[in-house]
Amino acid sequence: MQRRTRPLPQRRLLALATTLALYGAAGAAQAGDVCPLGAFTCPKAPVSYALCKPNALLDFYEPGLPQDPQLREQTPADIDAARLQSPDSNVFHLSGDVRMQRADQLLRSERLDYTRDSTAYSASGDVRYQDHGLLFSAAAMQGTTTPNRARADDVRYQLLQSHGNGVARSAELEDQEHSRYRDVTYSTCDPGARQWEMHAGSLSIDRATGVGRARNVSMWYGGVPFFYFPYLRFPVDDRRQTGFLYPSLVNSNNAGFSITLPFYLNLAPNYDATLYPRSYSARGYMLGGEFRYLTESSKGQLDFAWLPDDREANRDRGSLVFRNTTAVAPGWSFNTNVNRVSDARYFEDFGNSLVVAATSVLGSSAYLNGSGDWWSAGLGVDAYQLTDPTLSVRSEPYKRLPRLFLNAENGVFGEDSGLRWGVQSEAVAFRKPDALEGDRFDLFPYLTWPFEGAAWFVRPQVGYRYTTYDLDRGADSSPHRGVPIADVDAGLVFERDANLFGDSYTQTLEPRLYYLRVPYRNQDNLPLFDSRLLTFDYWQLFSTNRFAGADRQGDANDLTVALTTRLLDDGGVERLSASLGRIYYFDPQRVQLPGHPDTDFAGSNYVAQFTLQLSDRWRMTASQQWNPNTNMTDVSTVGFQRRIADDGILNFAYRYRRNLLEQYDVSAVLPVNERWSLVSRWNYSVRDHRTLEAFAGVQYDSCCVAVRLLQRHYVHNFQGESTNATYFEIEFKGIGNVGQQTGTFLRRAILGYQGYD
Repeated sequence: MQRRTRPLPQRRLLALATTLALYGAAGAAQAGDVCPLGAFTCPKAPVSYALCKPNALLDFYEPGLPQDPQLREQTPADIDAARLQSPDSNVFHLSGDVRMQRADQLLRSERLDYTRDSTAYSASGDVRYQDHGLLFSAAAMQGTTTPNRARADDVRYQLLQSHGNGVARSAELEDQEHSRYRDVTYSTCDPGARQWEMHAGSLSIDRATGVGRARNVSMWYGGVPFFYFPYLRFPVDDRRQTGFLYPSLVNSNNAGFSITLPFYLNLAPNYDATLYPRSYSARGYMLGGEFRYLTESSKGQLDFAWLPDDREANRDRGSLVFRNTTAVAPGWSFNTNVNRVSDARYFEDFGNSLVVAATSVLGSSAYLNGSGDWWSAGLGVDAYQLTDPTLSVRSEPYKRLPRLFLNAENGVFGEDSGLRWGVQSEAVAFRKPDALEGDRFDLFPYLTWPFEGAAWFVRPQVGYRYTTYDLDRGADSSPHRGVPIADVDAGLVFERDANLFGDSYTQTLEPRLYYLRVPYRNQDNLPLFDSRLLTFDYWQLFSTNRFAGADRQGDANDLTVALTTRLLDDGGVERLSASLGRIYYFDPQRVQLPGHPDTDFAGSNYVAQFTLQLSDRWRMTASQQWNPNTNMTDVSTVGFQRRIADDGILNFAYRYRRNLLEQYDVSAVLPVNERWSLVSRWNYSVRDHRTLEAFAGVQYDSCCVAVRLLQRHYVHNFQGESTNATYFEIEFKGIGNVGQQTGTFLRRAILGYQGYD
């Protein structure tokens, strides 16, 4: 890895960001119901049939009919026609715009013969039938109204609660919810424009359960058969159904060609399961699974994967994830989060990104948590597993067996009292093989008396932090630390009317001062169980400790000076926010972690952050940290996001942290027209002079088919090794997907992507 020596191209970044912002301001039409800009992940969009044409079969659909099929038993058949012949009082021959209705059932034809005592009828000539969920036309139809049965020939049918439609040599209506078809086709495409369809020897549709069952099925696409099923069970609406899901296909350098054939189990309305048998050409056979449940008191999910005797690694591989929340009493719940893998290289071999592969520690926990109006408490355990093969066992975090915490705050003289008391407390037993072990008790009682008005606030607080240990060895097995902590947070809020680009806003100017005083205490004799230096950012300007954990309490005689300005539109929505701040140190920072020298800087970095979103079409963010002690930029980020039409998005990000990383990240969903769009991402590391991830692909969407094809190159392990993968997915809307479910991957890879699975 080579260090970067050239200066940061900040002027070019600013010019690019400004250009993007101005381009975004030009704006296309306002987007519809889309994921808000800036959202970290977007929910998947529902399956869309917006590109379908009006169904020709619906030309004779008659609105306003009853929708309850149970009314048939209490409703007599009502028959009307232009002409009537009746040789006796039992047999009727009707012709000319014949209409027979019984509750939700409506039959229309040119001719109808009806027998009163048997309720048998025979219709011919432009037969059209409609009920609460089915619409079809036929050459002829025979049946009885009691019992409610019928048979039709040369049928064209349409399911009214879904897009399912087709043609059949014959159809049988067995009762109000069940129908059966012979020599039949089924598709969710427009009639006359069938991109795909099923051909089956027989098809039964159960509208009560939303299930279709077909035998001797051939799948056709573009008029060409491509797959055969002796039996196929599929949904005819959006309800969950037990059965095989469509296979998933992936090819990668790391694992070879893989195929997954999921099987879904709709066990009950409140729990289900999915099994994922998977075959890797380079590694072997893996079985994965997912079980979800929801009861009155509990909800949770279990995920597992198991691959015996991985041919590449020559050992068993697997993973386990279990999450559960159970309400045990009012205000109390038991929460479990278990994460385990078989070995430290599991994510390298089976993860699909550098982010997953770079997971160095897996945490697991189980806690009993409770809370009330003014308190919260918990008792539980935390355990960890190293998943970075480059780290030694000594790097594994301490287990907390157990951990107990109690936090509370209330008014000294009642809930509405200005003077308030509070306490933050924690007791932890730290355990780790072949390392110093011990127990720690941390207590921080405090008093605070906030004052505030419409345009100002002053929030003083004083407390005392006491921390003591009981160690299993060492000359001093009971070290402790006690230190007072005092701080005052104060600010003003000024407002004025402002105009920008012809729009009116309210502009605020918000100066803020924060003083923190913590006397120095020598803490070199205290162990380091879980403390670390926090990453410095804007919110650290107003924190009482620069360390995480209780093993170190930073000394301070500091004053933070900060200024914020905002633009609020007439609806109160924040359209611009800009903040700048710095900590001024009156004394050197003497409390440090081992290996870190004391600092005698006059102040911290200057920290700035900026957000601009003048419309719902585009958004820009930036942050900057400039170190006046070295005259260098320590942190710099720029982000831009623009909505293109209704479902397109363009993202640009620049990330820099001195001596650690410098990256460009560009991703986009670019609509070509209403059917075609391009997807892409390029994430480049300037320090490493290499691409971390890049992919490009095409999406096609139509009335009843969606297709995605991606080619991807990405770094997949700590050693920087890269791999290539091809993703292909075709979705037959209303039936399912064949290939890799790329929608989930794209929602993680492209900020603002909202495509459906």
